[in-house]
Amino acid sequence: MGIEELYPRQRLAAAQRATADAGLDALLLSPGSDLRYLTGYHAHAGERLTLLVLPAEGEPTLIVPTLERPAAEAAPDTGVRIVDHADGTDPYPLVTAALGGPVGAVGLADRMWAEQVLALRATLPDARQRLASEVLRELRIHKSPAEVAALAEAGAAIDTVHARMGEWLRPGRTEVEVAADIAAAIRAAGHVTVDFVIVAAGPNGASPHHGTADRPIGVGEPVVVDIGGTMPSGYRSDCTRTYVAGGRPPADFLDYYAVLWDAQRSAVAAVRPGVSAAAVDAAAREPIDAAGYGDGFLHRTGHGIGLDGHEEPYVVAGNDRPLAAGMAFSVEPGIYLAGRHGARIEDIVVCTTDGVRRLNTTPTELIAL
Repeated sequence: MGIEELYPRQRLAAAQRATADAGLDALLLSPGSDLRYLTGYHAHAGERLTLLVLPAEGEPTLIVPTLERPAAEAAPDTGVRIVDHADGTDPYPLVTAALGGPVGAVGLADRMWAEQVLALRATLPDARQRLASEVLRELRIHKSPAEVAALAEAGAAIDTVHARMGEWLRPGRTEVEVAADIAAAIRAAGHVTVDFVIVAAGPNGASPHHGTADRPIGVGEPVVVDIGGTMPSGYRSDCTRTYVAGGRPPADFLDYYAVLWDAQRSAVAAVRPGVSAAAVDAAAREPIDAAGYGDGFLHRTGHGIGLDGHEEPYVVAGNDRPLAAGMAFSVEPGIYLAGRHGARIEDIVVCTTDGVRRLNTTPTELIAL
């Protein structure tokens, strides 16, 4: 998988057509996943202006600080013109020049810094500001074969970390100590950044976004381990498994883990083209509700993944959007009993032309270490 295949030139043309179809004159994209999606450039976000000016018609321009021009030029060759600005100069006239004239409406990167939003409002006082995601959401939600391959590579890398959990996770060690070992292994597995490490033992496992603490792990305690990172490609991993650290876990935990395991398998099996995201959420939720644990399933069943850890589509009640081939997302039901313990099972999956492909392949059964 070459970088040019992952970030093809035709994305810019597709985005320009979609920009025109949305009634926008241009997209203005600051550093983030949208800019990287279109250009392959992993730009540094800072107080100096970096901005991709993508007119609905005409030549795209990437405005960068002079000291960052070499990095921009080292990005994949997508045919974008690069202009730079020196420290102490005002970069915003370059935006006006790149647009080539007055504009009526522009789409801004969803997570652009407020100071840049306001500066662009002053630079283009007659332009209505909308969100660039109105245009790019539909392009990014359908992953290309190269993107699926990048996500599969990320999934395989994080699987190797879970496969080593027995080296680190044992009674008496603190969550923080285990997390430090995991973070080093995530990098060793090929990730360039560690995005998150959750090690949640015993009562901490009842909080889905616990993180880590200095609390020692007890004998027989369930431990939720949710980990992920970013690969050199820019695409991300995210996988959760639940472990038992020596000894036998509580009997009630074993009861609801069996329910959770069935729910996660049912939700994965429900994925296919034409099925709504809400229906996949329901497939996970129904067995948990039926067993009486519905109040302990606190969050949506899943989120999309790609250049962002959380993106469209969201697998949640009320999202009636039909799934389509190329959509990639997590399937991660959980059951959390406040003050006692919790469990979650998470795989990244891709909707295929005739069903589903799991990108995480380690066992989902309860793992006793």
